[in-house]
Amino acid sequence: MADELNLSSTFIPALYKPSSLLSIARYREKLLYLIEAFPVTIVVGQTGSGKTTQLPQFLDQAGWTADGKVIGVTQPRRVAATTVARRVADEMRCKLGEEVGYSIRFEDVTSAATRIKFLTDGLLLREALVDPLLSRYSVIMVDEAHERSISTDILLGILKKIMKKRPELRIIISSATLQAEQFLRFFCGDKAIIEGQGEELGGDVGRIISLEGRMYPVDILFLESPAEEYVERAIKTVFDIHSQEDEGDILIFLTGREEIEQTVQMISERAAMLHPKAKSLLPLPLYAGLTTEQQMYIFEPTPENTRKVVVSTNIAEASVTIDGVVFVIDCGFVKIRAYNPKTGIETLTATPISKASATQRAGRAGRTKPGKCFRLYTQHSYEALPDMGIPEIQRSNLAPVVMQLKALGIDNVVRFDFLSPPPAELMTRALELLYSLGAVDDYAKLTKPTGYRMAELGVEPMLAKVLLSASSFNCLSEILSIAAMLSLQGSLWVQHDGGKDETEGARRKFAVEEGDHMTYLNVYQAFITNGKKDSKWCRDNLLNYKSLTRAVSVRAQLKRYLERFGLEVDSNPSISSASTDINKAEQIRRCLTTGYFAHAAKMQPDGSFRTVSGGLTLHTHPSSLMFNRKADWVIFHEILETGEKTFIRDITKIERSWLVEYAPEYYRLS
Repeated sequence: MADELNLSSTFIPALYKPSSLLSIARYREKLLYLIEAFPVTIVVGQTGSGKTTQLPQFLDQAGWTADGKVIGVTQPRRVAATTVARRVADEMRCKLGEEVGYSIRFEDVTSAATRIKFLTDGLLLREALVDPLLSRYSVIMVDEAHERSISTDILLGILKKIMKKRPELRIIISSATLQAEQFLRFFCGDKAIIEGQGEELGGDVGRIISLEGRMYPVDILFLESPAEEYVERAIKTVFDIHSQEDEGDILIFLTGREEIEQTVQMISERAAMLHPKAKSLLPLPLYAGLTTEQQMYIFEPTPENTRKVVVSTNIAEASVTIDGVVFVIDCGFVKIRAYNPKTGIETLTATPISKASATQRAGRAGRTKPGKCFRLYTQHSYEALPDMGIPEIQRSNLAPVVMQLKALGIDNVVRFDFLSPPPAELMTRALELLYSLGAVDDYAKLTKPTGYRMAELGVEPMLAKVLLSASSFNCLSEILSIAAMLSLQGSLWVQHDGGKDETEGARRKFAVEEGDHMTYLNVYQAFITNGKKDSKWCRDNLLNYKSLTRAVSVRAQLKRYLERFGLEVDSNPSISSASTDINKAEQIRRCLTTGYFAHAAKMQPDGSFRTVSGGLTLHTHPSSLMFNRKADWVIFHEILETGEKTFIRDITKIERSWLVEYAPEYYRLS
């Protein structure tokens, strides 16, 4: 009989909070009125107030999707676009891809029936290439606009232009912070009437509406003295919370994939040593490179007698809401892209967060009950943080941006209406790179067909150039496979308990003398031959089956683009040829040089590399095959900064003479 008294055995919690309980429900009428009355509505609301999931449904019910129109909701991150779409499809009880769908790069889950479409802002910009007025959309909601990603900023500028030609279009901008007025002034331009003259800010163009999110109080705790090693300190804090605090899940903010995977592993190992009767710990990673399935784990209800520990990048700061989190551990850093116009190189560097981010992170602990935020830095360090981060557009390589704007028909990029104009030096540098890649001509106009095709491919300009040069080197099929492999953000190699040595052994099977790109080609071709139907083959070779399956679909998409341009793709290249045929291998390396010449470096006697401009000392990333190998000249795909050193990865050997041959504008022989 005792069982009957136990409520949790007779009641099971609903999967979702009914939308009437979310704070946004109280504002439904007011929101719909503002959206009806003004072209622009700026919604300020705490993350978790339900604006992303509920507002599109309100609009759908209010008739904004009549006559085949679509409501578009943009997200700065792919993870958010997919998870939110899945959630809304569940709430509307439809199959994902029918009335509710999502579209992210290389993955389109929508149909003719789709009325609410979640997509990354970059993808909506690509739609504008085909349909400059975005005429299918009755409403476009730009979500998480405060993150100020490059694509968000450009999209806002484009929407401001479209608004003048489509007065019936409704634009909603949602932001979790205090930038609302800046957004409103941007859209109103000169009409931003100063209050005090009897008129409201926003004139007849727009209004700001603030949703009160239900937030529980969060205690904020700082370290007394700075942490030597924040990863170590974060793990210690997890076990302190676990042994001393009440129930509730933990969310840790770290800066990147490698750190996160290391932390998850270390928590698992230490948790295994806890007392057998103690509650167990379930650590789960969250970062952009995970597959959609892997991302879904973090939303599953925490098993009984277990405390979930989500170890995340700043993705969980605003884009993704995880219920049940009561404790937040904040390392105080975030990895951001920073482009140095002098060296022409973009690095990913861990940088202290802004105060706005710190507040956002702490707020994640007060969703379902009062929580605590453990900051792994001192109060003194906190006071020194900047109020806001620098918008991405002011610290990035703008070559993709300039190419995109020109493809959208905006030739005078300098006069484009930017929310935050980028420094002139970055603009100049972008035009120089595009010119040397052959994407723009002497008049800075996109070249036909190369420049237009590069823009349409939707991959970074250097890679786009390589893809378009490939048929003249007679290696298009191979380059397609390499490009697909480079697009995998997730990990290609799986580490088992055997650890590093075993992974090394597995990688050596595929290793090619010439470097990483050719090795990727080997892995891809071996997968197509042996592993495509057989995930066991991947397990045996410590390869990530999901990542490789994704590479196959990415390659198919890129191939379709190239076929649209009328380029012939040989469907079944002789599989063994590239790795054994020396000439073929050289053609592939030459082809890579046509795009990546700006990322060239020369090996120094001590084994490090120097960039051609001589400014930067680079080290081979341990994950690269060129680690501890000799090469005179190389090109590389990307640069990472960790701690003291700057690493390069995805490296291929080249000949110095090729640089002058394929980029005479860029390299004049001295």
